[in-house]
Amino acid sequence: MKKVILCLLIVFTCSCATTEEDIQKANAHYQLGLSYFNENKIQMAYVEFQKALEMNPDNKEVLNALGIVYLALDDLQKARDSFLKALTKDPNFSEAHYNLGATYGRMGRWSDAVNSFNVAINNPVYQKHDIAYNSLGDAYYRLGLIDDAIGAYKEAIKRGINFYRPYYGLALSYNAKGRYGDAASAMEEAIERDPFFRGDKDKAIKYFKDRNLKAQDEEAKDVADYLEILNY
Repeated sequence: MKKVILCLLIVFTCSCATTEEDIQKANAHYQLGLSYFNENKIQMAYVEFQKALEMNPDNKEVLNALGIVYLALDDLQKARDSFLKALTKDPNFSEAHYNLGATYGRMGRWSDAVNSFNVAINNPVYQKHDIAYNSLGDAYYRLGLIDDAIGAYKEAIKRGINFYRPYYGLALSYNAKGRYGDAASAMEEAIERDPFFRGDKDKAIKYFKDRNLKAQDEEAKDVADYLEILNY
């Protein structure tokens, strides 16, 4: 259940295109790419983003979108390179910083992920602090910095009143510290707020038991811990 959420802008900046016709065509390809991506037509989205980039090679939003496509294709090196290139166009591009952090997380480079998430969070104009703090909590948790993880999850909850994901992180973190009652309360809150479960504990237990048969590595440990917490 601990999934990193990616940031894909729906805004398109076209200042680097050379003609008005290029601007319009590039924008059309970008918007079509967004539509394909939202329909989970990843390869078709990739083609449209590439066409947009050919017409406007310095556009940071297209580079960010391509990075997300590479992540969807599990090409982590190309994803990282695309986000880094977007940041050369705009070092204050918080969405790219966040997505770079998500990429580092997928690579297991959690310290680098922490750094990238913090850059995004520290930008006063960034509007997705709840998501970024949740991902920061995940990164701290992976590093074994449990108190820092708890602090980040609490910040995520403050900023996203209906955001359920940090409660799962809190459950794992409290469990790691032996605060089993707090872990159980956080897990109960997560299941109550999660639109997939809507408070149905039995459904949650069944889901995590099914996930336990497929999960690997860190996710397998998380799922086992969730099931343990559900038994408190």
